[in-house]
Amino acid sequence: MARPIHFDTVRKEYKTASTVHVAVDDLTLSIPEGSFTTLVGPSGCGKTTTLRMIAGLETPSSGRIAFGDEDVTEQSPQERNCAMVFQSIALYPHMTVRENIGYGLKIQGVPKAERDELIDEAAATLQITEQLEKMPAELSGGQQQRVALGSAFVQDPDVLLLDEPMSDLDAKLKAELRVEVQRLHQELDATVVYVTHDQTEAMTMSDQVILLNEGRLEQFAPPGELFDRPVSAYVAEFIGTPSTNLLSATVDESEDGYVLSAPGFDVAVPAEHFADRVGERVTVGIRPQYLSADDGTYGLDITAEVIEQLGTEFVVHGYTDDGSAVDAVSAAFGNVDPGDELDLSFEARDLFVFDDTGQTICHGPDLVRENLSQPS
Repeated sequence: MARPIHFDTVRKEYKTASTVHVAVDDLTLSIPEGSFTTLVGPSGCGKTTTLRMIAGLETPSSGRIAFGDEDVTEQSPQERNCAMVFQSIALYPHMTVRENIGYGLKIQGVPKAERDELIDEAAATLQITEQLEKMPAELSGGQQQRVALGSAFVQDPDVLLLDEPMSDLDAKLKAELRVEVQRLHQELDATVVYVTHDQTEAMTMSDQVILLNEGRLEQFAPPGELFDRPVSAYVAEFIGTPSTNLLSATVDESEDGYVLSAPGFDVAVPAEHFADRVGERVTVGIRPQYLSADDGTYGLDITAEVIEQLGTEFVVHGYTDDGSAVDAVSAAFGNVDPGDELDLSFEARDLFVFDDTGQTICHGPDLVRENLSQPS
């Protein structure tokens, strides 16, 4: 039976002779019961450590972890009814696929007839029925990972933990297994926590995403909210491909009100967010997908440097007159060559504005007000 997972100021430290390394720093959040939640972030941000604390393989230095109302902070892994699939495919080479999938059930004392029924059901779900009597060495990487998923699936866990299970697979197999894992989640009565450094996996598979930054929680929200309403420049840059463009600007006051002034454009902004910031340097963020070759309200001139084709779309990597790097994505850039001058445009509703610490001041919709002056 799926259970929610609660973190209450959880901290994990690793001590050496000369220093203390904080892997997870006062993490507080609640993962909903039955959800598919992804932990994402760069290497060393604390993803796997957090997952291992859920599993009971690591004990928090301080704080509390609970499954529903049950405090599991000091419980052993065997007491938690968790199943975990590791990054490295851990199969017993001397056992058949059937034996590998059913090994955990055998240790639990499940009768053979019941084991076989559960194994057959799992194999059918994961489309590996024809592989059951083979040895692991006879399988492809994708098939081996399906076996590892099957061995976790048959245990009917309350919590299923997946630690970068696709990191060693090629792009085609990753795409196939993303579908398999999501289908598996629909059939399981379990809370799934998935660790990856691949934001594409995080954004396409998850009900919500936990984005970590050097052991600290940066944002916990559904994928669409991380994309549209990042709480910081870190989130805006990490989520989305290519990364969000970040341009330096100044808050100025004019006869018509307040504006964000940057090389090439002035954007009218509301007093409620900027009246007390006149003269401050801020950062304006805009996603490459929102820079258009069409006639928009605001303009941005760049020089194209590198052009990449991604299917029907093209990514232009360029720079402004002051040397700021700018990326733009559109199907309309097919005829662009390196060195071409591009007149891009955008709308205020598509911007993010960050303060000098990188925290979000406001999002694009907050900039759009009927009483704002039009751009000069």
